[in-house]
Amino acid sequence: MTMSEKQLIEGCIKGDRRAQKALYDKYSHRMMAVCLRYVKDTEDARDLMQEGFVKLYTNICKYMGEGSFDGWVRKIFVNCALERLRQNDVLRNADDIDDIDYAEIPDESATTEISSEEIMMYVRSLPDGFRTVFNLFAIEGYSHKEIGCKLNISESTSRSQYMRARKMLQKMILKK
Repeated sequence: MTMSEKQLIEGCIKGDRRAQKALYDKYSHRMMAVCLRYVKDTEDARDLMQEGFVKLYTNICKYMGEGSFDGWVRKIFVNCALERLRQNDVLRNADDIDDIDYAEIPDESATTEISSEEIMMYVRSLPDGFRTVFNLFAIEGYSHKEIGCKLNISESTSRSQYMRARKMLQKMILKK
């Protein structure tokens, strides 16, 4: 018998190991994908995923039922990844948007005939700062203002990191 989402949450709040395992089984694959978007190494992603589940189990009592539980879980893992990246100061050499040469950005049509798996492989190969901002903006849907607040950078630095990430991705795809 499978547990409902509500039963999983209530079980985890009570410390029920079966509920925790069921929650892990339900979300581990998707959360591993989230972790892999923010760190390059699979082992680092596994460590990050474990940290995320510890935070999830510790804070599950704070879920108030507002919004989807899936979104709440993903937010925990994204914040966990950002916390680790902030500790490593991934944007210490980030430049402001005024330093970008927009004329060099390749045509977007280069990405029309490539699979999402290939794109994610290229995203994972981006430098940490570019990858982080690209994920937050293009995949997670945060605004540059929100990204700036989360990463302690200016809004324009977020924009420049995103533009540079896009430019680098397009160059990688064109070389293919």
